[in-house]
Amino acid sequence: MTIFNLGSINIDLIYRVSHFPAPGETLTTRDHERMLGGKGANQSIALARAGGDVRHIGATSAEDEWLRAEMRDAGVDIGGVQDSGLATGHAVVSVSDDGENQILLYPGANHDIDLQAAVAQLDTAGEGDWALLQNETNGADEFVAAARARGMKLAYSAAPFDAAITARLLPETDLLVVNEIEAAALSDMLGAPAKEAGIPHLVVTRGGDGADYDGIAGSFHVPAFSVTPVDTTGAGDCFFGYLLAAMAADRPVEQALAEASAAAAIQVTRPGASAAIPDRGEMNEYLAANQ
Repeated sequence: MTIFNLGSINIDLIYRVSHFPAPGETLTTRDHERMLGGKGANQSIALARAGGDVRHIGATSAEDEWLRAEMRDAGVDIGGVQDSGLATGHAVVSVSDDGENQILLYPGANHDIDLQAAVAQLDTAGEGDWALLQNETNGADEFVAAARARGMKLAYSAAPFDAAITARLLPETDLLVVNEIEAAALSDMLGAPAKEAGIPHLVVTRGGDGADYDGIAGSFHVPAFSVTPVDTTGAGDCFFGYLLAAMAADRPVEQALAEASAAAAIQVTRPGASAAIPDRGEMNEYLAANQ
């Protein structure tokens, strides 16, 4: 099955710090890197490295060809990436010594996607293919309506959490993956635990405490692999991409979650977001050695 991802593409500006600054504090960073990022791009690359067939739909400034080249080199079909007159979206990421991160996000071109052209990318989709989106681009409602009209399934990463968008998309969602903070916000919005929303596949990630699944495959907890994190940036995107790739290939949910957990465990032991995502061979070796 093919996954069509209406997803953000960012330039990640990464700064390593001893601690996160307090209000009014000026802090000298230890290092600086510029990398490809964005939840959408990270998830597309994770899907591709997991062996999935993924077509990315989004936008960047035409001057940032290096971003598209990295996605293409990772195995992502970028035929749906548009040129925008706005600056490419970017994120300012601080990573502390304990591997945690704080992020400031500028949307830029991610909110300038031509929806007519984006929806036209779905003309080659077939029934059973997947549509994927996050809350970092414009056009979610139009994209979902077009996907549903074509008989596609919907995978949704409700981040950054927006109650209004999530409320509209939740009834259409087949697979929802949120972290525990987003799950709490979702439960507040619903006035009931998120697992009672009737979502076919709900996964709540809990970092080093693993993930919880509720849906048509039952209810169970998936423990995380024990690793010492270097950088947790993009770990959730790596997890989501591997999970969706396995589900799109019709592997059992339990196996899909195990693969996603193994890939994320590898990813957090490396610096960066998309650059740290392992390929399927690495994931398989790790999973075999640690089951």
